[in-house]
Amino acid sequence: MPRLERIRIYPVKGLDATAVETNEILDGGVLAGDREFALFESRTEDIDGDPHDNGVFNAKHSDRFHELDTAYDPATATLTVEGDGERRQFDLDSERDDAAAWFSAFFDHDLTLRRNASLGFVDRRNMGPSVVSTATLEAVASWFDDLTVESARRRLRANLEISGVPAFWEDRFVGDDAPAFTVGGVRFEGATPCARCVVPERDPDTGEPTPEFRRRFVEKREATFPEWADADAFDHFYTLMLITRVPEADRGQQLEIGDAVEVVD
Repeated sequence: MPRLERIRIYPVKGLDATAVETNEILDGGVLAGDREFALFESRTEDIDGDPHDNGVFNAKHSDRFHELDTAYDPATATLTVEGDGERRQFDLDSERDDAAAWFSAFFDHDLTLRRNASLGFVDRRNMGPSVVSTATLEAVASWFDDLTVESARRRLRANLEISGVPAFWEDRFVGDDAPAFTVGGVRFEGATPCARCVVPERDPDTGEPTPEFRRRFVEKREATFPEWADADAFDHFYTLMLITRVPEADRGQQLEIGDAVEVVD
């Protein structure tokens, strides 16, 4: 039976995931705590209180993000970070400036650490959680020697993982006349396929690029593209994972691991 297998949020954009058992869909349509914090180049100015998206500093801009081991406790807003042989803890309610100074020294960039608790710093500000199936992760792992499912999971960084469905199940929810699906009764509509960046090419522990990752990924993605998907909804084959949109009427509701997943009109 299709079910919600995992919920992962990324409290600080670009850093490690935090696995949670339950989560709320905020009024902005995103998961609570997802990309709630982000590092920004200090020269980036705010426009109407909202920083330029292109001022975000994350793993697209530095492979040193992969050298960091981080953990975040949502109950205490405590970020634990290990890097360069040092282990530090920061209360992101009261010590964001201290954390920004530490990251600035680590990356050799002048950075600030900003917070947006209502919408987060997701890449697509008018869209919601990212979704992938466990079977899709297993398929991607099979395309590369020595690539584990957990490594694929960490490279692709989805919010919601659905089990009990076939590989590339999530592809059916974009395009003309695409259906929607529910998770524990919460409606999710497909917004766009997720075009990938440089980050999935790198080993999540070392930052080392997997040789010819993009070429092989595109070849295998094209060869396994499911017949139920609308090819016209995909600009290219370096695309994997679904970006969803949660209707306003369904926001404010809770998701929980084990919730039933159903395809609906």
